[in-house]
Amino acid sequence: MAPPGMLPPAPPRREPHVPWWQRDGVISRVLAVAGVAVTLIGVVMLLVLAAQAGFFGPVPRVVSGAVFSAVLVGAGVRVVGKAGGRVGGIALAATGIAGVYLDVVAVTAVYHWLHPVLGLAVALAVAAGGVGLAMRWKSQPLAVLVVLGAALLAPFVTTELVLLGFLIVLQLACVPVQFGRDWPFLHIVRTVPAVLATLVSIAIALIETLDHGRELWLLVASIAIALVGASGTVLVVRRRAGDIVATLAFAISTTPMLAVVALFDRRIAALVAAAHAVVLLSLAATAVTPKMRALTKIPGHTAIAAAVAGSFALLEACVGATSTQTLPIATLLVALGFLGVAGQLRSSAVAGLGLAFALIGGLAFAATATPERLASPRLAEQHLSISTTLAAVIGLAVVAVAVWTVRRLAGTPKGGAEESILWIAASGAALYLVTAAIVAVGAATGAADGFVVGHSIATIVWMAAATAALLYGLRNLARSAAIAKVALGSGLLVTTAALAKLFLFDLATLDGLIRVAAFLVVGILLLLTGTRYARAFAEAGGSGGASPGGTEARSGADPAAE
Repeated sequence: MAPPGMLPPAPPRREPHVPWWQRDGVISRVLAVAGVAVTLIGVVMLLVLAAQAGFFGPVPRVVSGAVFSAVLVGAGVRVVGKAGGRVGGIALAATGIAGVYLDVVAVTAVYHWLHPVLGLAVALAVAAGGVGLAMRWKSQPLAVLVVLGAALLAPFVTTELVLLGFLIVLQLACVPVQFGRDWPFLHIVRTVPAVLATLVSIAIALIETLDHGRELWLLVASIAIALVGASGTVLVVRRRAGDIVATLAFAISTTPMLAVVALFDRRIAALVAAAHAVVLLSLAATAVTPKMRALTKIPGHTAIAAAVAGSFALLEACVGATSTQTLPIATLLVALGFLGVAGQLRSSAVAGLGLAFALIGGLAFAATATPERLASPRLAEQHLSISTTLAAVIGLAVVAVAVWTVRRLAGTPKGGAEESILWIAASGAALYLVTAAIVAVGAATGAADGFVVGHSIATIVWMAAATAALLYGLRNLARSAAIAKVALGSGLLVTTAALAKLFLFDLATLDGLIRVAAFLVVGILLLLTGTRYARAFAEAGGSGGASPGGTEARSGADPAAE
């Protein structure tokens, strides 16, 4: 209760809910945008449809369109300074400037009164004047309406290849605006039209049989879009590091370059993709260290976008420059490089790219060295070669570096469940790669018993690796129970796999002295490991050491009995 003599505080006053259509300026803006659209459609009809119907002559059509657009711009300049005239003035000026731009497109592409180079230069001047007026009025809607109106209606004036040039001019003319103004919508509307038009043109070129010159012009247009997008974004984000939309526009601008390589043969496509990858990955590399980030001022989100786009380009280069047999080698080498850098710099983003390439390389390798081919002498001799062995060796290096990188990034506790899962997955991949490498060598020799010798050696290598893991675990039994647990667990799993292969595959496939040698070597290794295993636990129990499970072994206890 309020103290005597004081009134209770009045409840807060609730503002009455106003429907959206009654809010200040909403209807006027909707009507203005509709007016811009309808008027520009009328300008297009004057320039194109009237020509198709034979109304008037070319000169009256062009002159009337230019005069009409100039009158609209003048009316907008006159109206914008009056009370309540800003919305109308912006709409009138945007309609007029876009109309002049469409007039230039028609003069260049339809009537051919201007050479394309001169026409593009005049269009650049018109677009620059429009965005300059938008900067003077501090109006993002004016710039957006000018660019969007011209970009959406220009394809109705012409569908020739020069259309891409006019759309790229719009993209270029807006770049200086972004330095002084944080206008995110302008980033998108200046980039998307040129990108979409180029992608559609590329798709049409893939379907139809076009001349070589048109393909080259599409490549030039794609390069221009990528250069304008990259340079504009870099210059903007150096001033405003938090401009995510600029990075999004940059990522969009890279897509035509990724698509245009499909128009060329494998060699040229690989060269174009490789050059694109070098540029993008070089841009991404500017942010890998704090010193380089401070020098270049490229924010992390822009570097990540460049790295992802560059990785796609690098994958295209790998596919274009290799065959089915050598594709795993190329992709696994890229994965090895990415993972090595990621581990050194502790970069999760680079590690993600490396793991993606490792997955692609692993799938490509599995498609070449399938389990069926590894199990059949005839298929192995037909499809496996030294390149398979080389890919497998590189794959083993990728597995080792991937484990090192993941442990550095994740900080998995030694002996924890996460580390156990990591080592189990790595062991499984390594066993498959080792088997493929050795069998491929045996099959590639062309010897009658090369396949069976390869499988015999593979089984022995499996058991040798298991023995090494077990001995390493036993050596660390007293010093680190966590390390011992992981090593012994991995070793026992590999031992089980080696024995399963020995009895389920080798016994039925191998013959003669080769089978005898496999059984003898595996048996000796098992005896050696078993003896060392029992002695290690006896010593650990006698000294009160820790068992792999983390509990202290009882003195004189038999680990097998436990």
